[in-house]
Amino acid sequence: MFAALALLALAGCQQRSTDVTVVHFWAMGREGEVVVRLLPEFERANPGIRVEVQQLPWTAAHEKLLTAFAGDATPDICQLGNTWIPEFVALGALEPLDAPLTTSMVDRTDFFEGIWDTNVVAGRTYGVPWYIDTRLLFYRRDILDDAGFAVPPASWPDWMRTLAAVKARARPNRYAILLPLNEVEPLLALALQQDDPLLRDDGRYGNFDSPGFRRALGAYVDMFREGYAPPFTASQMTNVWSEFGQGTFAFYISGPWNIGEFERRLPAAEQHAWATAPLPGPSGPGASIAGGSSLVVFRASRAKDAAWKLIEYLARADIEVKFHALTGDLPPRRSAWHDPVLAADMHARAFRDQLERVKPTPKVPEWERIADEMRLVAERAARGQWTIDEAVHELDARADRILEKRRWLLARGASTR
Repeated sequence: MFAALALLALAGCQQRSTDVTVVHFWAMGREGEVVVRLLPEFERANPGIRVEVQQLPWTAAHEKLLTAFAGDATPDICQLGNTWIPEFVALGALEPLDAPLTTSMVDRTDFFEGIWDTNVVAGRTYGVPWYIDTRLLFYRRDILDDAGFAVPPASWPDWMRTLAAVKARARPNRYAILLPLNEVEPLLALALQQDDPLLRDDGRYGNFDSPGFRRALGAYVDMFREGYAPPFTASQMTNVWSEFGQGTFAFYISGPWNIGEFERRLPAAEQHAWATAPLPGPSGPGASIAGGSSLVVFRASRAKDAAWKLIEYLARADIEVKFHALTGDLPPRRSAWHDPVLAADMHARAFRDQLERVKPTPKVPEWERIADEMRLVAERAARGQWTIDEAVHELDARADRILEKRRWLLARGASTR
């Protein structure tokens, strides 16, 4: 009797377990730590779905994803860096999301246009933005005031005048701006402000000899040649936050994570002295980088419907606000910025403005390798080892070598998606 009851109970447990769909979610870094705090509400609203989160370190995530794809062991849903999306699309690893989007409450028009565009490859949508990373100016208001500027610069001519005035008043070993030579993002942002694309012929060749990139690289290199920026890497600056607080430099191009860092690391007496501003452009407020991460579904997933429900949930404006409160990551939906706390954040306001002018990088799988070459070439130009002519010709040659396989495939009609 008791044995029969035990068997019935076991059978019932097994039946209930098969009614639950498990969604395997891979997330990176800090986001992987905190997203689990948002999931109980989702699972209560969807009792037939259970989410298992695997946290990956950013340093190992790319290799692990490629290994998982090769071994047919990809997760159902994943946080994917926006510059990685073209690579995984080219592999055929991602599920297009255009069909579920047609009937979804995910309103693409509510997302900042530039960040949504990072998920669109060859006219098809492969991800939904989760958070945005971009770059703009952090600056010392008091130093600008002393130099005679009541507002931050909005255009390149204004910016150069401000940098010259700040440097002229600076004490020895102090500068107008910090541009770490091991960071490509400041130059990349200036390049994205140009009309000329960074690659040409459908991504077959570099376009760094164009007037636009020459203009961007010239402006970047001039900041070093005029003595406005020190030829340092980030590791040569002992502590960026304390040096900023001490006035070693007046401008710093950085991302949203530094709002929290400056608020934590600068003493109370210096909190009033700094602010943020959108990046200046050639003739007015300029574009910046559409970075960050999106949520994607892998083509091999056996739980696509449940995975899409999770994306819809995490893409809700109210959930984005909660996620921002936990991480400091910028919401990709305009409606999320109506939150009173976020709207009142004086340092975040410039980011809200900048997000209307973010642009994706070229959508080719090889882009990160090309960007690394951009950094190396720009460093040599900034150190005075190459002229602008030499730098752009070398960068084009390096990019063309990296893109050689892409040209070969396209010439034979093979898909690079």
